[in-house]
Amino acid sequence: MWKALALICAFLPGGLAAQEAATPPPRSSAILTIVPDRLFEETQAGKTAAARFEQRSRDLLTENRGIEADLTAEEQELTERRATTAPQDFHVLSEAFDKKVEKIREEQDAKSRALTRLRDADRKAFFQAAIPVLANLMEEEGALAILDRGSVFLSFDLIDVTDRAIAQIDTQLGDGASIYDDTPAP
Repeated sequence: MWKALALICAFLPGGLAAQEAATPPPRSSAILTIVPDRLFEETQAGKTAAARFEQRSRDLLTENRGIEADLTAEEQELTERRATTAPQDFHVLSEAFDKKVEKIREEQDAKSRALTRLRDADRKAFFQAAIPVLANLMEEEGALAILDRGSVFLSFDLIDVTDRAIAQIDTQLGDGASIYDDTPAP
């Protein structure tokens, strides 16, 4: 008797509705999702921007290490002169050295901030250049919007077009060299 009851319940409209709810929506969707970080990190153009930032960061680090070595040598020389220099004269030399160090620190900090601004500008330029590609993808899919996948509480994977967007951005933007400002590093 329980088998018969279970069989009847399976064919009731509520049982069918539960089965339909588990079925993903059709491929065409008014809303698509992407993972913006993946677009930037996995496209050729994004990799170009990342490589530019990494190279500029390495260059600044090399410059900072050279400055540090020079200042360390200068400080050592100043320390050695202390024994043979009058206290008031040594104080003048010491203050001049401290001011020099502070000025260099401010200059290098400014270069670091400028480098961060250039990185942010490259990222912004990338997404500006990607907008027409993403708009075309929306049109192909008949979608009305593309949302950041991280902002979506629940969705089917089939509305995520990140992989397709990466492929199309690579095709249309290539390495992206033409979209980035050629402003020299600070």
